[in-house]
Amino acid sequence: MRSPQKVFQAKYLAQIIVMGAQVVGRAFARALRQEFAASRAAADARGRAGHQSAAASNLSGLSLQEAQQILNISKLSAEEIQKNYEHLFKVNDKSVGGSFYLQSKVVRAKERLDEELRIQAQEDREKRQT
Repeated sequence: MRSPQKVFQAKYLAQIIVMGAQVVGRAFARALRQEFAASRAAADARGRAGHQSAAASNLSGLSLQEAQQILNISKLSAEEIQKNYEHLFKVNDKSVGGSFYLQSKVVRAKERLDEELRIQAQEDREKRQT
C-alpha cells in the first residue's frame, strides 16, 4: 500500500509537469505567431520583387543577406561579386589546404547573388518599358 505522502508527491509532480508543458506550449505558440507576423510584414515590404527574391532564396538555400555575408559584399555589384568570389574560391581550394565545404558555400553564394542581379536587371527593364 502506498503512503499518503508518496501519493501527494506523485500528484504534485504530475501537476508540475502539466504546468511546465502548458507554459512551454504557450511560449511556443506566441513565438510562432510573432514569427508569422514578422514574415508577413517582411514579405509585404518586399512587394513583387521580394517574391522573386524569396523564391531564389528557397532554390539556392541561401538568403540574399547570407550570400552577401559569405562573399563580404555590402552592395550588389557584379565586379565586386566576381572579385571576391575568385579570391575566396582560390583560397578555399582543397589543393592548397582549403575546405571543399567552404568552397561550395562560396559557389552557392555567388549563384544567389547572380540571381539577384538578374532579378534586378529584369525589374529595371520592366520599369523602362512602362
